Amino acid sequence: MPLHLERIEWMPSPPLAPDDGPIDLDHLQRMTLGDAGLEQEVLAMFSAQSAKIFGELTALPAEGAARAHTLKGSARAIGAFGVAEAAARLEAGVATGSDPSDLLAELGTAIAEARAAIDVMLRRS
Repeated sequence: MPLHLERIEWMPSPPLAPDDGPIDLDHLQRMTLGDAGLEQEVLAMFSAQSAKIFGELTALPAEGAARAHTLKGSARAIGAFGVAEAAARLEAGVATGSDPSDLLAELGTAIAEARAAIDVMLRRS
C-alpha cells in the first residue's frame, strides 16, 4: 500500500438509520469534532431550518424536490438519519409526480421527533 494511504485515518460511514434515537449522537460528535458549543449551534440551526423547510413543503412548491434535497443533506450532516431518509423518499416522490401526502406526513413526524430531541439536548446544556 502506498505510504500516503497508510497515514489516512478513515472515518466509518454513518448508519443508514439512527440507532440511538432521532439524532445519532456519535455522528454529531464526529462531525463537530467534539465541540459542545458547535453541537448546540448546529442543532439549533437544524431545528429552525427543518421547521422552515417543512412549512414551505406543505405548500407543495414547484421546487419541492430541491427543498427536500436540502433538508436531506442538513439532516445527514447532524445525524438526523430518520429525517434524511424521509426527506429522500419525499424528494423521490415529488420528482416522479407521486401523491406526496403520505410522504409529507412521514417527514413531518420525523422532523417533530428530531426537534423534540434537539429541544431536550439544548435545554440540558
